[in-house]
Amino acid sequence: MTGAHDEVARHAMRPGFTVALEAIGVSAYLVDEQGHIIAANSRAERMLGRRAEELVGQDAHELLHRGAQGQPLHVSQCAMRQAFHAGHPAQGDDDYFARADGSVLPVSWLITPYALEGRGAGTLVIFHPREEERPTGAHPERTAEPMSELERLALLAETTTRLTSTLNVDEALHRLVALVLPRLADWAVIDLITEHDEVWRTAVVHSEGDRLVPHEELQGPMPPVPEHSTMPLSRALRGVASALVEPDVYHSPPDSGIAVEQRRLFDATGIRSAVVVPLRGTREVLGALTLGRADKLESFTAADLPLMEDIARRASLALDNARLYQRQRAIAETMQNHLLPQMPRVPGLQLAVRYLPAPDASQVGGDWYDAFTLSDGATALAIGDVVGHDLEATAGMAQLRNMLRAYAWSQQTPPSRIVERLDEAIMPITDVTMATLVCARVTRTDDGSWQLTWSNAGHPPPLLVTRDGLTEYLTGGHSLLLGTGISTRRPDATVVLPPGCTLLLYTDGLIEAPGRTIDDGLNRLRQHAAVLAHRPLPSFTDQLLRRVQPPGLDDVALLTLRMPNEPGNAAGDALR
Repeated sequence: MTGAHDEVARHAMRPGFTVALEAIGVSAYLVDEQGHIIAANSRAERMLGRRAEELVGQDAHELLHRGAQGQPLHVSQCAMRQAFHAGHPAQGDDDYFARADGSVLPVSWLITPYALEGRGAGTLVIFHPREEERPTGAHPERTAEPMSELERLALLAETTTRLTSTLNVDEALHRLVALVLPRLADWAVIDLITEHDEVWRTAVVHSEGDRLVPHEELQGPMPPVPEHSTMPLSRALRGVASALVEPDVYHSPPDSGIAVEQRRLFDATGIRSAVVVPLRGTREVLGALTLGRADKLESFTAADLPLMEDIARRASLALDNARLYQRQRAIAETMQNHLLPQMPRVPGLQLAVRYLPAPDASQVGGDWYDAFTLSDGATALAIGDVVGHDLEATAGMAQLRNMLRAYAWSQQTPPSRIVERLDEAIMPITDVTMATLVCARVTRTDDGSWQLTWSNAGHPPPLLVTRDGLTEYLTGGHSLLLGTGISTRRPDATVVLPPGCTLLLYTDGLIEAPGRTIDDGLNRLRQHAAVLAHRPLPSFTDQLLRRVQPPGLDDVALLTLRMPNEPGNAAGDALR
């Protein structure tokens, strides 16, 4: 594969796409805006006699579309390709796909636009084998039912992919409403059960032409769910059953406050036919989805219930995962706030720290920083990275940081000796497998200048930026990372810090990105740090992160230190 094929293949076959296609139950593949295949399910592989790796990156028309005798088709002769360029749903019954062995497969197909998260518009292609043509004079009955089933499967596949590709509850609800309106109903109502076992009417949305209009006046807290109520919403919120609902159901004497609220909903919206289905998570009932029709002529029937329940099951999985993620995130953020230290106040020095968690992790990881005053008056600085991006890595980080503080305080030794002690203890005492670290001391000399002594255990080198924008990576004092099991003497390095300079200690998340070398990342950091050298330290730190941070794939910890403009000048010792 070369050129565009390589580019497609690099970003294809994401797990979310593959899982969604496998859930469809028939042969299916996805193409991007150029018509290149980006994912295919196992049924499509078997039907076409090709592995997914052989399909991905190929132009679907050139690879698959054929005439009845296996001859290539010009675009003008291909109904699927023409519909693809038109960008609207379409179906066909008299087409042929090429198999890997050179034979042709008569197929019926359906295509529909399909949103590709972060990659623009795509198209979903669903196909199944067509029976061989019957002899002249045979008149097989043909109905629209098989294609209706394909449309249903396409909707379910889109529901799975769009809802499971976000871990934000509000965004998942927004996507759910956009999927069901207006193609299934005029109104969508979502009631959720909160963690405090309260019911909250979270969304009431009406489809008005091309717009989805929320009605916040109908949203808000709901009365409790009665244990023995037979009303449809109460039963759905208890996870009992789905139901078809006519307005008359709620015009009878109410058996609970929640029934009164549901009658208010029907009166305000004009809904005359509705379906209410439970949203069941893996451990608990999450809420209920109500779809209502006020403007459409057709009323819901029992035949509509299986589709609505399938959509509700997929929505429930997405909401359950999003809620679990948000709970973990809240716990992780609380841990982070307690584990990452406050900076000391050192006369004459300015300190700024920032921590950005990897967005796909649990909001904490193994990246850490520290700064504290030693008993001899020196200031200790540290930046490190423990392998991992989860709570286990966070626990290991806390162990390592606490041990470093203890060693640094109890022994007035150079940083290299502290790093050696940590390396000796990391395997028998901590849960850390491997880690990188820069350990440093900042001291005041007799002539009033400032001196940095450091030892680097496999970590990216500190960056020194003068107030005039000159930059230098401090590559001295470098040795193996911690946890290798190799006993070695660690070196120290020392430099006098120029007046007004800025020192950067950072983790590799700031300089690493897919498709970029470490040298590229280091050069990018150097360039932006030089441009920002004149900024006040808080602004310098924030702007640097904003400009340099790669697409969030890893944690980032950043510690910046600004020296006074003149030796001995302790004015403006702002600590942030």
